[in-house]
Amino acid sequence: MDVSCDLQVDVNGEQIFMVDKKVICSYSGRINKLFGKSKRGTQYLKVIFHDFPGGAESFELITRFCYSKGKVEINSINVSTLYCAASYMEMEKSVSGNQNLFELTEKSLEDVRYWSWSELLDALRLCQKLMPVASSSGVIDKYLDSLIGRVASSCETSPCPSTSSADSSGFRLSCDTKSTESLRNSAFRATWWFEDLGSFEPFLIETLVKQMVSKNLDHGILSKFLFYYQKSRFSAAKTMDEKCKTMETVIEMLHLLDLSCISFKTLFGMLRITLNLKISKCSRNKLESMIGFQLDQVTLDNLLLPSPVGSSYLYDVNLLLRLLKSFISKGACCVPLTRLRKVASLMDLYIAEVAPDPCLKPSKFLALVRSLPESARDSYDAIYHATVMYLEVHSGLSEEEKMKVCSGLSYEKLSSEACSHLACNKKFPSKSAGQALITQQVKLKSLLQETNQASPYLDSPCSFVETGSPGHEDQQIVLYAGKLDLSTENEKLKEHLQGMQWRVLELEKACRKMQNQMAKMLKSRISSHNNARSLPRLCS
Repeated sequence: MDVSCDLQVDVNGEQIFMVDKKVICSYSGRINKLFGKSKRGTQYLKVIFHDFPGGAESFELITRFCYSKGKVEINSINVSTLYCAASYMEMEKSVSGNQNLFELTEKSLEDVRYWSWSELLDALRLCQKLMPVASSSGVIDKYLDSLIGRVASSCETSPCPSTSSADSSGFRLSCDTKSTESLRNSAFRATWWFEDLGSFEPFLIETLVKQMVSKNLDHGILSKFLFYYQKSRFSAAKTMDEKCKTMETVIEMLHLLDLSCISFKTLFGMLRITLNLKISKCSRNKLESMIGFQLDQVTLDNLLLPSPVGSSYLYDVNLLLRLLKSFISKGACCVPLTRLRKVASLMDLYIAEVAPDPCLKPSKFLALVRSLPESARDSYDAIYHATVMYLEVHSGLSEEEKMKVCSGLSYEKLSSEACSHLACNKKFPSKSAGQALITQQVKLKSLLQETNQASPYLDSPCSFVETGSPGHEDQQIVLYAGKLDLSTENEKLKEHLQGMQWRVLELEKACRKMQNQMAKMLKSRISSHNNARSLPRLCS
């Protein structure tokens, strides 16, 4: 029969087809809407498709279906293309009046559970070229549902990735010998599918993992797959954009999982990689939050990451502050004390490591010290030693800046030895040294008062006397201790108290000696001042 070709179809710029408008309109709702009411003229009608799924080859299959009045061979190789093309062209029963291409392909897809593993993978790879229609039409979801079912089944009991159907012998025969033998190993049975799926594009992996999470697949296995995927994709990536897209997808999917199932060591490995990638801020924040959640498991070496390009300081202090913020994001009270103290010990080591950095600003040093609540530490001796080091390196700081740096110390949690060292350390501001000594003396006084109340055998209780002019900074608290007549069971306490008394007296003696020396120096320089005062609060 002579067929008049009056419609010109440009398919994605690949090829131009001359077809009969009436024939195509009888099956395609899309063409019918465009030209169904137009009358035959002397000139050709023309339509241009820019995103036809499957391109020219796919459109040719469509025309064959239309000209053969609905006769076409559908198999696992072309069903994806035909399904997406039929969806795009709106080839439904409502248009043709009888079973159209969409219904035929949809029925064919019901047999996907009988496909072999390799046929399923080929179909998914083809769908990557049929986007976005493959996604919107739902064909990808059909394939992934079958794939996930096989993965889940094989991870539990099946010796190979078979279907849940009783009639799965066809698929079992498709399993190659090597895979069947390897799957006998339980570890391999959980990860055999990694390599097959590792070649998929990021958008397909995202859909896959989301469905796996919704079907409650093991999060530990999923995290291992994502790490494997990131590594394999990076080795094959040709551009930085490909690496960034892969990394962002992996981070987004990891963030959906139970964080306790994710290896923090691998997360730190990813973090080091991202230092050279321009991933989105959102993805970077999610990666840092996952690491921050497990901060009590890391080591000092993990944290010593170099500062960003253009920064003057040695290590990336801002990164650690963000990780700490994530660690206590729900409030320090919500973090178990054991975990909190682990991180505090780690922070002590880190602060000691960065303190000698001459470019580290006082505000950053103080932020590190104050990043955790005081309750996280039993002792502040490590922070004190780090502060000593910082002040030695940053000798040009003003008195005000030094006081700001020292404000992070908890004097109540300093040992007697640390207080003794601080009180006579010239690098520390005099106010800080005085505060340390007074705090220690108050602690001792409180301890002695508690002992006096607890023991009826104290003949001559210890007392404190304040000397110096009221309101002046050169006030001193001097300890006078009488004989302690304690019972036998309190001998150990007596020795401890006397030792503390001796250390306080030694400190005062050293302070008085330093004050006298400074006073003599001032008198020799300013002879006209007969009543020259000694420098106050060096050790008071």
